[in-house]
Amino acid sequence: MSVMAAQRTSDDMLKDPSIGIESINEKEKLSDQLSESSSHDFVDSKLLERPEGVAIQVISTRDDPDLPVLTFRVLILGVGLSAFSSVLSTIYTFKPQNATVSQLFCLIIAYVLGVAMAALPRHGLWRYINPGPFNIKEHTVIVIMASTAASVAVAMEVIAALDLFYNLRLNSAVAVFSIFSTQMLGYGLAGILRTFLVYPTYAFYPAYISVVNLLQSLHFDGTLNAKRRKFFWIVFAAIFFWEWIPQYAFPLLTAISVICMADNGRHDFVRNLFGAGSSNEGIGLLSFSTSWTLITQGTPLIWPLQTQINSFIGMGLGYIVLTAAYYGNVFNGRDIPFMSTALFADDGSSYNQSAVLDSNYKLNPDALETIGLPRYTTTYAISQLCYNLSLGAAFTYIGIWHWPELKAAFGGMRFLKRGHADIDDPHYKEMQKYPEVPQWAYGVLFLASLGVGIGCSYAGPHGTVLIPAWSIIFFTILSTFIAIVLGFITATTGFNISVKYAIQIIAAFLHPGQPIPVMYANLFGNSTSFQTLLLLQDLKLGQYTKVPPRMTFAAQMGGSIIGSIFNFTMMKIIVNNNRDVLRDPIGTRVWSGWIIQQYNSASVAMGAFGKELFSVGKPAGYWIIPFAIFIGLFTPLPFWLIWKLSRPESRLARAMKYINVPVLTLYIGWLPYSVNGQWWSCFVIGIFSQWWLRTRRPVWFVKYNYLLSAALDGGSQVILFVLSFAVFGASGSAVAFPTWWGNPATLSVDRCKATVQ
Repeated sequence: MSVMAAQRTSDDMLKDPSIGIESINEKEKLSDQLSESSSHDFVDSKLLERPEGVAIQVISTRDDPDLPVLTFRVLILGVGLSAFSSVLSTIYTFKPQNATVSQLFCLIIAYVLGVAMAALPRHGLWRYINPGPFNIKEHTVIVIMASTAASVAVAMEVIAALDLFYNLRLNSAVAVFSIFSTQMLGYGLAGILRTFLVYPTYAFYPAYISVVNLLQSLHFDGTLNAKRRKFFWIVFAAIFFWEWIPQYAFPLLTAISVICMADNGRHDFVRNLFGAGSSNEGIGLLSFSTSWTLITQGTPLIWPLQTQINSFIGMGLGYIVLTAAYYGNVFNGRDIPFMSTALFADDGSSYNQSAVLDSNYKLNPDALETIGLPRYTTTYAISQLCYNLSLGAAFTYIGIWHWPELKAAFGGMRFLKRGHADIDDPHYKEMQKYPEVPQWAYGVLFLASLGVGIGCSYAGPHGTVLIPAWSIIFFTILSTFIAIVLGFITATTGFNISVKYAIQIIAAFLHPGQPIPVMYANLFGNSTSFQTLLLLQDLKLGQYTKVPPRMTFAAQMGGSIIGSIFNFTMMKIIVNNNRDVLRDPIGTRVWSGWIIQQYNSASVAMGAFGKELFSVGKPAGYWIIPFAIFIGLFTPLPFWLIWKLSRPESRLARAMKYINVPVLTLYIGWLPYSVNGQWWSCFVIGIFSQWWLRTRRPVWFVKYNYLLSAALDGGSQVILFVLSFAVFGASGSAVAFPTWWGNPATLSVDRCKATVQ
């Protein structure tokens, strides 16, 4: 097979799916055998211009059906790392930084332990403990188990909000089964969507390319992979030894702002617009970070350039909109903090929600007359509006730009047919030797989980009905349609759109004056769709690494069971030990309840005061927030109409097609949360990686870009875990670093806000 033929084949396959997969596999095997010096011949720059091209250029289709999958190593490491990762992710939920336990972190720990176990003897009974070299399929199963356990369930966050703000403490068994059942609902739904959001090439899940690239580099032999492994460990070590400096000793480096340092905390306007170093300080204009723990939140090395450009445009508009709205006294929020997700009273103090709710947790009209309605900060209200705009836009955007894909997946009810789907993707073709999980199994799981969820909702403390059965069924059906739309966006762009505000708005109309059902609706409207996306991504990971689908499914089930137990247990410990801090609207640099407060704020504002706050003509003016979903349905249409009426391939037509309205509108309201020192670093790194490297140095990009992301994520996650328990208070007590200019005592870490008057 010639080099030119190999280059043509991969590009043609995306244009014409009828081309045989054998030629792709031939190219794959040939390129694996060639030396690095000739590898540039197999990097198809034209194919790489397409976002999904990395799924063919970067990831190998190699498979060995004889590799053992379910081994003693898998059971021991899978269970152990699932418990560990679920505990760590729960800790991060209550941190001011929006950190998560990534799959790469789980992958690295699993690799070190798996290789160590592979060094044990193999004779006699030892062969059951160590059946041979630690292989890629064992490794993937462990990663899926651990990362599934690490995905903090929405149910856990809602249960924490009930404890913190309503003093409702669920029975431990009820809490664990509530968490598990809402996860399983999403898993059942995911089985229906496999032909649309797992098997095809366009569903390439950008965030998983680096994970698979690392797995194959660690387990496949060859000169190039040996160099990749060396590159990975060098970068991993470098970021490990660097990251403790900005995170602990020199926190100024997490948000470097020349303007803030010049102002030195003297002016509120400077703090609000340019501040970024501390929780809820400011929106971080022109603030740069050197901490990869923060930078990775923007996934600049992974997201396709189109996704990043649209997010940067939205964020640029956000600086203008958020600042102008606050200083223009939009939503009457000029006299309360610039950033916070909490509710405020008329005098600017924290809103006393318990005083306006009766013993049944419903609105007390007489008390409301005395205390008055709560208020959002202006920036938080704008953010909710933008989230709802984005959700409405997503439905129209998928319908007008991606109707052919929807028709191919769901036309003629193809997704319900037994056996393998008729999809010509090189990775999926390799998977057809393995039996699939039948659709009826997903159906049984879905119905059983729905029954358990309904039962748990009637088992609240003191006979409290958390949410009625009819409402659970309604939101479960709604989440099915949401998962289809948002799943496509995630599969093709790597971007996730939150639906929690929209769900709570709908719940407020269904349960007026009842904050708890409004909050609990998240479990079946928000959590179900969220868990569906997680399962779909793990199924794609299994497809990339050729793990039998039934083993992938079992790994997810095991990880969910373990995660449910440890999520709840760790949450109770943290809430009991840090109750006052977690209830505080601002929090501290060590602990913050900002994630949990969002559920409470929305449930009280929308549940108890929905009619008073969100009806048209009311003084608060918040009616536009729920109405934004309807407005969002129309926002993609102008861009699509201009594209239709423009000359094909003209600059105007290409620009209109390039605009991703759901991403752009969401990022207008992205900033009013937590810390914001990282986004300008994301901008620089994203342009460098996904434009300059991808177009000017495609060979280096294919070999190392996603591996670089994996190394940086892995090293920073490991050192953050060490710091969390050693000095940040996760073990019970924090150890503060001595104060100095780079770690000031009377100013925020970026020297933009005075912390002591």
